[in-house]
Formats: sequence, C-alpha cells, structure tokens
Amino acid sequence: MGIYFQNDLRELRPVHDFFVGVDSDGCVFDSMTVKQCDYFHPLIVRFWGLALIEKQLRETAEFVNLGSSWRGRNRFFALLKTFDLLADRADVMNSGVPMPDVESIRAYVESGVALGNPTLEAEVARSGNAELRRMLAWSLAVNHEIEARPEPIPPFAGAVDGLRRISEKADSMVVSQTPEAALVSEWRAHGIDGLVRLIAGQEIGTKAEQIRLAAIGKYAEGNILLIGDAPGDLEAAREAGVRFYPIVPGGEVESWRQFNVTFLDRFLAGKYSKGDELAQIDAFLAALPVQPSWSS
Repeated sequence: MGIYFQNDLRELRPVHDFFVGVDSDGCVFDSMTVKQCDYFHPLIVRFWGLALIEKQLRETAEFVNLGSSWRGRNRFFALLKTFDLLADRADVMNSGVPMPDVESIRAYVESGVALGNPTLEAEVARSGNAELRRMLAWSLAVNHEIEARPEPIPPFAGAVDGLRRISEKADSMVVSQTPEAALVSEWRAHGIDGLVRLIAGQEIGTKAEQIRLAAIGKYAEGNILLIGDAPGDLEAAREAGVRFYPIVPGGEVESWRQFNVTFLDRFLAGKYSKGDELAQIDAFLAALPVQPSWSS
C-alpha cells in the first residue's frame, strides 16, 4: 500500500504562490551513477554472460544511462539501446563474443504497454519467452541488490540547501518515476522528507501527470517550476506547460550553486525569463549527446 495517491495530488492546496517540483535520482541524489555502475551494469554482464567485453559493455551502458540524450529513460528501453549500440562497436564485433538476441526485448519495449516489472511478468507468463524471462530476472535482481544496499546515497552538495530555501517560499513536491517506497526511504534516511509536501513515485502517474494534478490551475502561469536532470524531465515540463531548470549531468554541484545563488530568487520574483531558461537548457542538452565518443 502506498503512502501517496493521485487524490493527494488533486487535493493539494497552495500555501504559497509558487510551486516547485523536483526530481530525485540524479537530481537531488547522485543515485543514478551509483545504481547504474554498481548494480545495473554488473548484473547485465552476469545475466547475459558478457564478461569478455565487460569494459565495452560498461562504457556503452554508462553512455546510454548517464551521459546521453537517453539519460533517465526506462530501464528496459535503455537495456535495448545499450545492446543495439554495443552490437555496432567494431571492438565488440572483432571480439567474437555473440550478442544477445534482442528481438523479443524489442517487441516488448515497442509494444506500447507501460514498461515495468508487472507488464513484463505478464508477458513472460503469456509467452514463456526465455529472453524476456532473463530480462525479468535481471530487473528483479537489480531491485533486490539496490534495496539491500547498507548505506544511503548522499545528496549533491547544495541540493539540501536548495530544498530548504524552496520550502520557505514555495510549495514543493518530489516528481519522480522511481518506485515510491524507494523514494520515501531515501528521503527519510536523510531527514529531508519534511522539506516537500508530497513524494510522488511512478505508481501515481507520469511526471507530467503528477505536475498537472498537483499544480496546474492552482498557481499563476509562470509560477510553476520543474527541476530535473534528464531530457525526460524537460519533456515533462513542456508537456505540462511549466518552466524548467536543469541540473546538468557532470555539473550537478555547480547547477545547484547557481540555482541557490541566482535562479531561485529570480523565479520567486517572477524574473526567471524565457532567455534564462533557454540558456540553461542549451547547456544541459550540450552535455547529453546522441553520438557516443567511440563512433566519431
């Protein structure tokens, strides 16, 4: 049973004139890097028997999940993209290591269903497909090992200060596609759950849906901001019709410093201009290329 529900978003009543939604993984916490490099990628090597090309697998997976325009995408989409890019690498082709058969994975990813363990479990039960069963076992193992991690991942320097300053003058909420239980546990472990009014996880809708339910129609146009670290966050802001402030991958501490020193005050004064926003977005997108370095 979850703690928060869509009705909690609908019933959120403004206390302040401004609203800030903030992503969690990779935005407040450096958890994307840790989770990908310590759990997701080693388990890909183990489950698909790719130890002989582990270096190339890790480089490819880190590009897809952390340093490219696909950063922050669903784990099954990202796995397929990793295998596709891996198969095109000359050093992998020359290794003689056979690549995974991805056609059943591709069919699932492109099926139009909501990608996640529940729909994958249903498809495995329906089809009995061995490759999908392997992918499900990998996904469950990732969840299990992350949940068993003994120490919480710390926030980025400046993030907690930013959240505290936001909470003093704006209503705020976690806007995330991470499972709610993991979010609540992480925010409580650092004693910062009280700095936001709600914690919204994947169970209660997309990020754009969460923002619409919690904020649209309750705050003046221009008084709603989403802070995020992935292109999907920018897409959610555009879909919901709200302003966006990016936390630039690789420059997270500096992004939070600039937010705390300059851009929060501008936003609260109604002076976070379209020019300000576009300049920040340009720098953000420049840090997330489409082409990997080894293909140039």
